[in-house]
Amino acid sequence: MIRQATVSRNTSETSISCTLTLDHEPGATQNIKVATGIGFLDHMFTALAKHGHMSLTLECKGDLWIDDHHSAEDCALALGEAFKAALGERKGIRRYGTGYAPLDEALSRAVIDISSRPYCVCTPKDLMMKREKVGDLSTEMFPHIFHSFAVAAGVTLHIDVLKGENDHHKAESAFKALALAIREAITIEQGVAAGQVPSTKGVLAI
Repeated sequence: MIRQATVSRNTSETSISCTLTLDHEPGATQNIKVATGIGFLDHMFTALAKHGHMSLTLECKGDLWIDDHHSAEDCALALGEAFKAALGERKGIRRYGTGYAPLDEALSRAVIDISSRPYCVCTPKDLMMKREKVGDLSTEMFPHIFHSFAVAAGVTLHIDVLKGENDHHKAESAFKALALAIREAITIEQGVAAGQVPSTKGVLAI
């Protein structure tokens, strides 16, 4: 069964459509089309989908004449909502995932628990950003994007940059680390864990 979901999010600040596909038939290719109106955010979400082996179509029309906050936040919320909906009951998934991703001198780590307990540990200090912006995206938004995704997706998420100098590299390695963690966590288990909800409670979806 292909795990997929489409969500729409419409407010006075943004209008967003997001379709996320977690699985593909053998031989199928990924379809990734991201247009948030914020170039660097497009780049990050594209990397997240690519290295997470997901297909993603995300379009946002937002109030960028104000600033980047509403569009970046709401896109992350829509992506999290689509992720949660696509997972469904979470039966048979690995649940936990860890990713380390280098990009030249930068190295980032992401750890995820698809727990139905929304929580995110990722501060500006954790990401070691030095500039005010990378491209047209404020660096203060990076922790907020991860937090918004975690809350909407219902996951526990820890992300930090372990080393690095270039802010572009640090941000991109963080998104790629998250992609690798997600890829591991959503893997369908075989053997004794096949078809089972990976929780002593017997339920994860809420």
